[in-house]
Amino acid sequence: MRAEFDESLVTGNEMIDSQHKELIDKINKLLDSCETSKDKLVSVKTLDYLADYTYFHFGEEEKLQEEISYPAIAEHKKEHEKLRAVVKDLYDMLEEEEGPSATFVEQVNKNVIEWLYRHIKTFDRSVAEYKFMNDSSERL
Repeated sequence: MRAEFDESLVTGNEMIDSQHKELIDKINKLLDSCETSKDKLVSVKTLDYLADYTYFHFGEEEKLQEEISYPAIAEHKKEHEKLRAVVKDLYDMLEEEEGPSATFVEQVNKNVIEWLYRHIKTFDRSVAEYKFMNDSSERL
């Protein structure tokens, strides 16, 4: 399964949406690398690329939440920690299995793509709506 950014993932916040598109692109690059190469090093480097961008994106989201005094920031950060743990598990899996396997790809689909979709549609959309409501009330 390839990840796709569609209308159901739009939060309405341009920064968040553009970063989600980039994140999905990096997930797909990881999946592509698993299909084209069974070399562990290629998969690890591609997972590094995804992990680095994930950390950057989470930092940007959390900075935005702090700027707007988002009331559920602690819960949101806990959700980000869940994905960080998944990425660590993926590194461990690559190490144990000597490279990308069908099980590894299945875990990327289940624990990264499905998590991301659910996270965007609930947590990230809530942040964008909160920011929009605050911006709108300041204009009144």
